[in-house]
Amino acid sequence: MRVVVPTSKNSLQQKPSIKFLIYGRTGWIGGLLGKIWSGIGFKEEDKPNFTGSFYSKTKAMVEELLKEYDNVCTLRVRMPISSDLTNPRNFITKISRYNKVVNIPNSMTILDELLPISVEMAKRNCRGIWNFTNPGVVSHNEILEMYKKYIDPNFEWANFTLEEQAKVIVAPRSNNEMDASKLKNEFPDLLSIKDSLIKYVFEPNRKVAVGEAAN
Repeated sequence: MRVVVPTSKNSLQQKPSIKFLIYGRTGWIGGLLGKIWSGIGFKEEDKPNFTGSFYSKTKAMVEELLKEYDNVCTLRVRMPISSDLTNPRNFITKISRYNKVVNIPNSMTILDELLPISVEMAKRNCRGIWNFTNPGVVSHNEILEMYKKYIDPNFEWANFTLEEQAKVIVAPRSNNEMDASKLKNEFPDLLSIKDSLIKYVFEPNRKVAVGEAAN
């Protein structure tokens, strides 16, 4: 996702009248595993620390440039998830089709809950950088356990280590926890990542009756 609100050009010297609302993926921050497990998330003012791919480098550069404009609201999206489990770009769809997955906790963005919030942010004239994720973290295994509970009781998967993953991917991938307290303070009803997954993704798609066990 990129720019979703068209705007006229404004120079840095002119007073901006119309705002850019930009959704940006955060594959450039959070290469430090220690911070993931610590429960201390990256804040909006933290500098990028992951340069494992050309994509990561360019995302960090663009965000830094956009900070010079006071008519821009940058929303840091992380591992976007929607209730459309048929969409191949959905994070859940992706990992449910992998032969093996790593089991690392990450911050993630539940689009069904957060996209309407982004519209409200535009109405409120929110500006600057925002970590646009649900509060907290969830691991690959925890998501797939929910998938098994709600969608397919016979679903199975296997894990592998980060070192094993590195041998089969083209470029390194980041893992991170984002501090969503700024967003939570603006929208107090924002659900935690696990509660949002259940309410917006798994309950609407439930195929397994309550109490049904795997064969």
